[in-house]
Amino acid sequence: MNALESVSIAIDAVRSQKLRSGLTLLSVGIGVFAIIAATSIMSTLSRAVSGQLADLGENSLLIQRTPTINFGTNWAKMRRRKNITYMQAKEFRDRMSSTNQIAISNQNPGMTVKSGQESTNPDVTLIGIDEMYFVVNAVSVSAGRPVTESEVATSRPVAIIGQDVVAALFPKVDPVGQLITLKNQSFLVIGVLTKKGGVLGQSQDNRVLIPITVFNKYYTWEWDASVDISVKAINKLMLMETKDEATGIMRALRGVKPWEENNFEIDANDALSGQFSGFTSAILAVAWISGLGALVAAGIGIMNMMLVSVKERTREIGVRKALGARRRWIIRQFLVESITLCQLGGTFGMLGGIAASWGVTELLREAMPSITYVFPTATVIFSIVICTIIGLAFGMYPAWRAAKLDPIEALRYE
Repeated sequence: MNALESVSIAIDAVRSQKLRSGLTLLSVGIGVFAIIAATSIMSTLSRAVSGQLADLGENSLLIQRTPTINFGTNWAKMRRRKNITYMQAKEFRDRMSSTNQIAISNQNPGMTVKSGQESTNPDVTLIGIDEMYFVVNAVSVSAGRPVTESEVATSRPVAIIGQDVVAALFPKVDPVGQLITLKNQSFLVIGVLTKKGGVLGQSQDNRVLIPITVFNKYYTWEWDASVDISVKAINKLMLMETKDEATGIMRALRGVKPWEENNFEIDANDALSGQFSGFTSAILAVAWISGLGALVAAGIGIMNMMLVSVKERTREIGVRKALGARRRWIIRQFLVESITLCQLGGTFGMLGGIAASWGVTELLREAMPSITYVFPTATVIFSIVICTIIGLAFGMYPAWRAAKLDPIEALRYE
């Protein structure tokens, strides 16, 4: 009996024992589905987030009161930290010697922007910036110009708006030179941000930038008055030296004693990427453990199916052995059948996992337009290999039982 005939017998066994075969194949499919879907989704997210964090600026540090990404940290403790005040940030900038590329900013989400009869949804992020914001961060204008030092110093009511705001308020006219209103305060639009897409699910185009001095005057309250400080090292080699100096200055400004931990966060983009990688690794570990567990359970089911098949085909095996079939031929036949059953379930799982991960990517595209689907080539190959191994491992005992049958006793079996 050749391999194709063994495959055909395996498929016929699935058809004749629909419920038992279906449950077994479902278990294989679930295991493969979990592994492929989780790996593809996490790989896609990791690539998108890594690229977007890199877009925030090379060789940059971000100093904040609380972590940007928080997984398992005591959030209540973080919220009790004192604000990083605007005066502290200015003093920090004056004391830094390793770099002069330092930007101070703050933001308020959930703002509504108006112009004439038009208005945006109440989901615009308002950001107070200084003149160094465009130098330190990977942000540029596609029309108009950035905020100047004199406009920050004199609290001029000027604004730079994102592409989403332009689409909502000025779909048919040049926005530069137009007036917008934010909570009864009018601003002259002096620039339009270059389209960026999303970072960590948050649109970079649905925002308005104004001088931080104006922001502090009209748009901050006690709970959100803490500013962010962005620091750009001269080059990558200077990044750690800049970070050490920044840490020391911030500890001194905030009165942190030598034995106390920092009451602020200072992270480079690679640290943020590391935190996200830790999160994705934990999800992948759970998915892989669950998937491999399901495959082992499926292997036990396949072994049970094959043992039943051996019992049902005892006379057939006796006839084949009486006609001269060797043990290794019978072992090979049943192993091919076992592998075929496992691969059938794995194929459904692979197709389902690929479809699910692609669907999730498309759903995320609205929030992260730059996201691209990562096809899980290595995981698909691994799934094919692991299904083959499962088929071999759990098909070996039934195959051995079949090959060991005495032909005379097998022929007498009813």
